[in-house]
Amino acid sequence: MSEPIPVLVAGDHFVLNRLLVEALHDAGGPAAWRVRELELPWPHVPFGPVAEVREASGSEEQLIEALAGVRVCLTQMAPLTRRVLEACPDLELFAVCRGGPVNANLAAAAEHGVTVTFAPGRNAASTAEHTVALMLAAMRRIPPAHESMLAGRWEGGGYAYEAAGLELAGSTVGLVGAGAVGGRVAAVLVALGARVLVADPYADPAALPAGVRLVGLPELLASSTVVSLHARLTPETAGLIGAAELAAMPRGSVLVNCARGGLLDYAALAAALREGHLFAAGLDVYDAEPLPPDHPLHGAPGLVMTPHLAGASRAVAERAARMVAAEALRWLNGEPPLHAAALPRSSDPGRAGADR
Repeated sequence: MSEPIPVLVAGDHFVLNRLLVEALHDAGGPAAWRVRELELPWPHVPFGPVAEVREASGSEEQLIEALAGVRVCLTQMAPLTRRVLEACPDLELFAVCRGGPVNANLAAAAEHGVTVTFAPGRNAASTAEHTVALMLAAMRRIPPAHESMLAGRWEGGGYAYEAAGLELAGSTVGLVGAGAVGGRVAAVLVALGARVLVADPYADPAALPAGVRLVGLPELLASSTVVSLHARLTPETAGLIGAAELAAMPRGSVLVNCARGGLLDYAALAAALREGHLFAAGLDVYDAEPLPPDHPLHGAPGLVMTPHLAGASRAVAERAARMVAAEALRWLNGEPPLHAAALPRSSDPGRAGADR
């Protein structure tokens, strides 16, 4: 039998090393791998830029030391920079268990013959559930009721008509984007009795849940009690929802964003809430994270906010570990990756698998 493959699992406090090792052993068997571990500090220490890559955890020095002699690395946050690549010539596969490998220099990886994979859709179910949870919490004004109970008050004022919440059943909900998350949200909303509209120029109508109608953005904004954002952030969609779009929504409507902060003008949103044009908003992503003390959202009424936690479920961590372990097994068997962000420029077969 061939020698075990040296592999580094560089997990953190979300995608645990234990999960990565278990998934790796389930995929290829313990005898296939010689595992080395590096634990990164995220999320207890925020991620940030490391050299030329963004949203990484740990240092180049840590990774260079841990990767000595390693051919495969499974990670979520470790920084794959040009300096790391130059110092680690044995590395062949860098499997990132995130929806996008923003912690990897993809061009440099291709130049150095390293395959970089990623894990699209790992948190789609979690984000869809969080979206609906924020939607309901904002519409039914659950957070202020909870706070009043914690303060020892029993307030029945929520039964006053002007203060009463909104129902999803019978409401029209507009989804801006119908990808992996938006499609799941649409299915849940239909089951809850909502009428669902989707604005997405790239959506396949046949792939939408039954009863969901594809419309243009102006019609969606004008017709929806709730608007939820699910688009990718691209030059085309940056600033998609600004003051004019918020003004086009019916008075007393609700906006939800669990997608990307760059889709939305938050100053305009705060103004719409303060003016009473919008009933509420549910937010998980922002234009600045964490929110600075002078951010316009502070003090705006009707807000339900979470700190970019839509993808934070145990199932996401476990699923992500299985996805990168599956890529490692494909590499071990000499098979092409399922989700490649970077491929070696060289066609040298010696860097295409484990030679087993």
